[in-house]
Amino acid sequence: MDTLNCIECFVRSAEAGSFAAAARRLGLTPAAVGKNVARLEAGLQVRLFQRSTRSLSLTEAGEHFLREAGGGLDILQVAMANLASRQGQPAGVLKVSMGVAFGRLYILPLLKEFLARYPDVQPDWRFDNRPVDLIAEGYDAAIGGGFELPPGVVARALAPAHRVLLASPNYLAARGVPQKPEDLSGHDGILIRSPQTGRIRSAMLRSGDGRETPLDLRARILLDDPEAACDVALMDFGIILVAMPHALPYLADGRLIRVLPDWYVDTGVISIHFAAQKQLPQKTRLFIDFVVEQFRLQGLDRRFSAR
Repeated sequence: MDTLNCIECFVRSAEAGSFAAAARRLGLTPAAVGKNVARLEAGLQVRLFQRSTRSLSLTEAGEHFLREAGGGLDILQVAMANLASRQGQPAGVLKVSMGVAFGRLYILPLLKEFLARYPDVQPDWRFDNRPVDLIAEGYDAAIGGGFELPPGVVARALAPAHRVLLASPNYLAARGVPQKPEDLSGHDGILIRSPQTGRIRSAMLRSGDGRETPLDLRARILLDDPEAACDVALMDFGIILVAMPHALPYLADGRLIRVLPDWYVDTGVISIHFAAQKQLPQKTRLFIDFVVEQFRLQGLDRRFSAR
């Protein structure tokens, strides 16, 4: 097992680009990761990394060994994890990333049923409004939408990723209800910055009959969190553009009203993402199947559609 641990430290360091990043993923100290890599190099009698105070890069031998060993390590770890499962049941830590409000509203309610089926799985769920590096950060799965898949990651679709315009009844009573997209330019907008770039993303409104037009709202307040934007909209400050999962609770009780209900922004699909490998750990495969099943049974794919 010592050799396997050393190989894992090497592979994760190569993937992450540093001993420190690999250590965070493996739950070790950077010094321990560095020592394990040094032990592997000593055993193989070859240098795998070029080290400096600022960078860590693979040697030619290191690149060759990574190609040969990386995929085999993943397969071996899956086989060991599945063998360790008690009586054929999945077991082990299940590390999943999801958005804060989305996770609390739609994934946490599934926890009781999931653990009733698979009691030996230990959920380690992280709530973060950003796309994570699933492979480098060691996640089993991530749930989100509206961004491109990085290399080595695949996805199963859960629901459409649609965004809609909302405002409070008081705001619309005072400022008037927009009747067409061109009317939006005269209204105050509560705009949400991208958590990745800090910029206000441009958006194209789409109608049910296929027409498109740019969204044009006058910036009144800038925020970087959709739940905060909903709270500000409740204060009657303007119109917001938020994803349907955020909008549904406010629409259900009438605290916010959909503006231009025939129009929406299409940003793709909400999906569950996971590593593109032939043999997924049993815990990961069953979790993915479970979430897809629950979204279908609860009709969330239809509820998240703005059409």
